[in-house]
Amino acid sequence: MARYCDIFWSFFKIGTFTVGGGYAMLPLMQRELVDRRRWLSPEYFADCVALSQAMPGVLAVNMATMVGYHLRGIRGAAAAIVGNILMPIVFILALAILFRTMQGNTYVERIFLGLRPAVVALIAVPVFNMARTAHVRWSNAWIPLLAALLVWLLGVSPLWVVLAAATLGWLHGVLSKHNKTTKP
Repeated sequence: MARYCDIFWSFFKIGTFTVGGGYAMLPLMQRELVDRRRWLSPEYFADCVALSQAMPGVLAVNMATMVGYHLRGIRGAAAAIVGNILMPIVFILALAILFRTMQGNTYVERIFLGLRPAVVALIAVPVFNMARTAHVRWSNAWIPLLAALLVWLLGVSPLWVVLAAATLGWLHGVLSKHNKTTKP
């Protein structure tokens, strides 16, 4: 069983060493929670990511809440949340205090421009890992692509896309289960 201090420490490391926000945290979370600690299966991790994206709020905090609660209930969720947000809050406060002195600083602007490609790579890695876990293949890759195009090109609300996907996924599961039970 995971100890509260281990939950706190794992999420503290994730929150401290991630640049770029929630999606950039996913590879570190997967490495720490699935590969290293073995607290979650890859499938459960993918489910947590999907639910965290669908819930209101910040992805990283939603993930910390779900995983902490899964491991040790409400206190585990509190340990994960505090661990996850402690250092980012300190960094944000420090940046806010130093913002005026750093504003327009060429070196700082170059550092942030240099970090952009790394953040894109950090986001791409969990997308591909989750696609593999969710069994996304070339034959069904059109589904997430269609969802992205509906939101991006046609301006369809992501809420409607999520609701439609959930409904269609549920129907697919029901029909698949029905077909398995009716076959001789």
